[in-house]
Amino acid sequence: MSATSETLVPFEDVLAAYDPALGLEVHVELNTATKMFCGCPAAFGGEPNTHVCPTCLGLPGAMPVVNGKAVESAIRIGLALNCDIAEWCRFARKNYFYPDMPKNFQTSQYDEPIAFDGYMDVEVDGETFRVEIERAHMEEDTGKSTHVGGATGRIHGADYSLVDYNRAGIPLIEIVTRPILGAGEKAPAVARAYVQQLRDLIVALGVSEARMDQGNLRADVNLSLSPKGSDVLGTRTETKNVNSFRSVERAVRFEMQRHAAILDAGEAIFQETRHWHEDTGITTSGRPKSDADDYRYFPEPDLVPVAPSREWVEELRGTLPENPVERRARLQEAWGFTDLEMRDVVAAGVVEAIEETVAEGAAPQAARKWWLSELSRRANDAGVEITELGVTPAQVAAVQKLVDDKVVNDKLARQVFDGLLAGEGTPAEIVEKRGLAVVSDDGALSTAVDNAIAANPDVADKIRDGKVAAAGALIGAVMKEMRGQADAARVRELILEKLS
Repeated sequence: MSATSETLVPFEDVLAAYDPALGLEVHVELNTATKMFCGCPAAFGGEPNTHVCPTCLGLPGAMPVVNGKAVESAIRIGLALNCDIAEWCRFARKNYFYPDMPKNFQTSQYDEPIAFDGYMDVEVDGETFRVEIERAHMEEDTGKSTHVGGATGRIHGADYSLVDYNRAGIPLIEIVTRPILGAGEKAPAVARAYVQQLRDLIVALGVSEARMDQGNLRADVNLSLSPKGSDVLGTRTETKNVNSFRSVERAVRFEMQRHAAILDAGEAIFQETRHWHEDTGITTSGRPKSDADDYRYFPEPDLVPVAPSREWVEELRGTLPENPVERRARLQEAWGFTDLEMRDVVAAGVVEAIEETVAEGAAPQAARKWWLSELSRRANDAGVEITELGVTPAQVAAVQKLVDDKVVNDKLARQVFDGLLAGEGTPAEIVEKRGLAVVSDDGALSTAVDNAIAANPDVADKIRDGKVAAAGALIGAVMKEMRGQADAARVRELILEKLS
């Protein structure tokens, strides 16, 4: 059965009949200078097949050498995730054929990962969920296939395919969770919160750019459903390479509804990988999902084991940054945000953006206002993450300074953001080009106030009788005549002076 949007079970009905189990595999591309097992540049981009050598192309006789910086980054990631660090571990060959893998096997780790048995606590709507980390292991990335022709960009229906091996061999850390149980209706949000918090941690460690749009951080979402109250996990599917926080949440929700539709029809879930489609918000079938036995793992004979000393591990522990959860608590106190306000900030993924905006001189509440209202709305309308809009914290702070200096008001500031998104220059340049500056000239304001009083004699009489609150109607009339560019505070003063 292939579920479509018409055959999905309503989310509430899924929860009434089934318990979801989540599993997340996150691949982190390290920012080392060179690849995992050779000296080729690990830089993003470049002309196709220019960052390659006999080793990462898998040519006969080429011998790999482990990247020491990648091992260091792996240990630091493991420590930050509260993992145990192996005293001795080794690499293995994961055997399978795929055109973008030039050796026909991937050098990875199997039963002896560098880090294991960790956890990360995430909070969703005031409830804390402990996500247990099964392992964090080292491996190399594959190349990148581009399928030309056809309607979907997939290999099926393509006229031909091209392979770029620049990415082949770049160091990866794969972080694998144990099944996340008991999340219920919050399962999609828990998945998003975990990947989001994990990215924050990776960025704080400085081991990766962790840009999902460039593939530095990619999430595979495993999902299964069990009958309500059952302690037996259902058959899982794995949605591959989900590349945004929003999409992680949407993919979990979609798969829950799709699985339920199949199970309700009395059919079985097929264990497979699936493709996520950002434009339609659905998944489609990929290939049958292999189990570990199918990969015929065996120890990599060309690499020596990795045996980090305890002294080195403890030295690296001393380099860890502030825990993101503790950091958020500190920032919340410094900013004076309520629990609800901070929860909204975390859920929107703008902690760093607000922190940088405050560092540029904006007040915390002002920074929060712009990121959570104006910019969040625009991101939702565009269907992108808020940090992908292209507006920087420095620009937000510059807009707020224009408000603080009474050059523009909040309404006009929204038009400044229009200009920023259109690439019209700096906030100050946009104000000048668009003629957005607030009018504070008493002559122009006085004329507009006189016009408003003449057009609204009943309101004017109320103000003369001491009903000062009625001034709001006249202020609105003046603002309309001045296209929102009047200094509202000065307009109020002039109205009261004229009608006192």
